Amino acid sequence: MTAPAAPARWLRAVPDTATMTGRALRLARRDPDELLVSLLLPTMIMLMFVFVFGGAIETGTDYITYATPGVILLCAGYGASNTAIALVQDTGTGSMDRFRSMPVPGAAVLAGHVVASVLKNLLTTAIVLAVAAAIGFRPGAGPLEWLGALGVVTSYVLAITCVATFVGVVARTPASAGGLGFVMLFLPYVSSAFVPPGSMPGWLRGFAEAQPVTPVIESVRGLLVGLGSDGTPVVALGATAALALAWCAGIAGVSLVAATWVFARRGR
Repeated sequence: MTAPAAPARWLRAVPDTATMTGRALRLARRDPDELLVSLLLPTMIMLMFVFVFGGAIETGTDYITYATPGVILLCAGYGASNTAIALVQDTGTGSMDRFRSMPVPGAAVLAGHVVASVLKNLLTTAIVLAVAAAIGFRPGAGPLEWLGALGVVTSYVLAITCVATFVGVVARTPASAGGLGFVMLFLPYVSSAFVPPGSMPGWLRGFAEAQPVTPVIESVRGLLVGLGSDGTPVVALGATAALALAWCAGIAGVSLVAATWVFARRGR
């Protein structure tokens, strides 16, 4: 009697990804420092922008209405940067070598980190919205607009998490991987997230309007509160949302393919 053949690797991709996702979530839950920062950071950033900076910035509407979508993306960037650090730590502790010695697809190892990061960042997004609602954020969106905003935010989180995954497989130390966090936190500042691009110098305004974070911000703000970056009713929302999704899809696809390729080569 012969033993049944083991299923092909690709057939195990989904359950293996679920297993790796559960592992990543359990590791995050057992790290009280990261958990505490993940819960406090959205609250502190929201309160700082609204009560410290909000009174000095003219946006054409209440500052909390203007800035809430930007705070969501800012916190998502911080959360995604932790994915890069987690991957480097897995390499340093020998966990990656262990996974490579097992019949686990390399893509499932990376996908587990990506899915866990997206779930954690969506929880952070809920915290930001809860804090914003508690201090006066009153979006006028209907169910379809909320669903659209959730789709755009999820696409953005997925894209920057894929970038973090690539950084995590090429970085040598947690410190170098953590440098991604600075970039992720910096980009929303140079967009329409917290101030209208029209208030920036000409050379910086061009960058702010062309970089991928701006159409994401414009889409989320337009869907939730119906306003553009100058505080007036939003126009061409469909085209802006399409551009945002195209940016997210392109960034996610290129980053994930590159991360999978590098991960496979380092395992040879």
